[in-house]
Amino acid sequence: MSTPIILMQQVHKRYSIGGIEVHALRGVDLSIQRGEFVAIMGPSGSGKSTLMNVIGCLDPPDTGIYHLNDADVTALGGDALARVRNRTVGFVFQSFNLLARTSALENVEMPLIYAGVDKRERRQRATVLLKKFGLADRLYHQPSQLSGGQQQRVAIARALVNSPAILLADEPTGNLDTASGEEVMDILEDLNRHEGATVIVITHEHEVAARAHRVLILRDGMLDG
Repeated sequence: MSTPIILMQQVHKRYSIGGIEVHALRGVDLSIQRGEFVAIMGPSGSGKSTLMNVIGCLDPPDTGIYHLNDADVTALGGDALARVRNRTVGFVFQSFNLLARTSALENVEMPLIYAGVDKRERRQRATVLLKKFGLADRLYHQPSQLSGGQQQRVAIARALVNSPAILLADEPTGNLDTASGEEVMDILEDLNRHEGATVIVITHEHEVAARAHRVLILRDGMLDG
């Protein structure tokens, strides 16, 4: 079997809230192969957001082993982690996290600016993705001029514009109606099935998790499945 794109062994994460220590992750072991579509479920307070932050290199583990795309995350400094976040992981959030006074095209271009890609290539790559997701007539619309489903498609295009090894989606349908949510999941499923993208979805919705190849359950900071 090939080397997993994500390998965690005995990962722990603690943080403090109001002077009270919370043990959010308790010895998590996780292995995900390239090209998998995995859903991670769990009740509120189970540690899903913390696990997402660790997977996406937004927050380092306190202890344990974490290898991402063959890199030892625990050995990386701040600048190296930022490069990993920008080039290896594409993020899709429940709240879209689009820049409000910026067009769809400019929102999608943003990761390429940080990566140092020249303006012409940025514009071309962003345009291709937005057209692919049915937004050819919305390139210059701001988020307030788009529906929730359209905003999430812009967010997915932005997540993919750097061709990341992993697409990490945190409750990607949480703010969408049923039809828009199904459209978003169709896109994620298509990216996995036809383009070989590694997709990880954090969700509390069973209908969303049912689209994945494998479902893992997080309870009290411990992973089952």
